[in-house]
Amino acid sequence: MTNSHQTILVVEDSFADWETTQRGFRFAGLENSLVHCADGDDALDYVHQRGAYAKPGSCVRPAVILLELNLPGTDGRRVLAELKADADLRAIPIVVFTASSDPRDVEYCYRAGANTYIQKPVGLPGFMQAVARIKDYWLEIAILPAVH
Repeated sequence: MTNSHQTILVVEDSFADWETTQRGFRFAGLENSLVHCADGDDALDYVHQRGAYAKPGSCVRPAVILLELNLPGTDGRRVLAELKADADLRAIPIVVFTASSDPRDVEYCYRAGANTYIQKPVGLPGFMQAVARIKDYWLEIAILPAVH
């Protein structure tokens, strides 16, 4: 069973990493829609359907969120904590995909409810392979909760 009809929200402030993530997903054969938010405040507005996303039909609830921790404004740690504290949103799997390998970040994210924590590989081949594996697991193997 695949989840190819569901939307993925990518919360990433680095344009280069966003571009590479898109390329990695395309290379891996991703058919899902990708939505990009460049900071934590925009991501929270998107999932709560407020601000620029308040108009009905302006956004689709994501099936999976790919989250960078080090974001301008509201950082990824606060985004994670807020989403996992919300009864309507906590079922959305959150894949922390970040440059940080700090054990404190890893510990914090799992305690806050992250579904997995992946350090971004530095080189392009490793980055592309990591994105392909995220796609394989979260969109082809895992059974995701229904989107409401």
